[in-house]
Amino acid sequence: MAYVVTDPCINCKHTNCAAVCPVDAFREGPNFLAIDPLECIDCDACVAECPEEAIYPDDEVPMEWVDYIELNERLADEWHDCVINQSKEALPEVDKWSGVENKREQLIENWK
Repeated sequence: MAYVVTDPCINCKHTNCAAVCPVDAFREGPNFLAIDPLECIDCDACVAECPEEAIYPDDEVPMEWVDYIELNERLADEWHDCVINQSKEALPEVDKWSGVENKREQLIENWK
């Protein structure tokens, strides 16, 4: 089992979760974080740190976000060199996007 970052993270990108990860499983994209399922050791430390409540064990991801399991795997692979293991400021418009539902179309997958 690995943990999965889901829809509420998009356009918020708090990084408290990445700072507590003991194995550097988080990858950073432009407006989203992903967890590398091959690095994740299922420690659960990140869940309590996410103010958006966006992180779930892969077997507990809500049905509307089940595609985020594959998305995390794919983005973690694409963003392999973008390890994040420290806290940064959330995105500038975090207050606008926090709590907004169905943000998938806002996801920016490419850095360039």
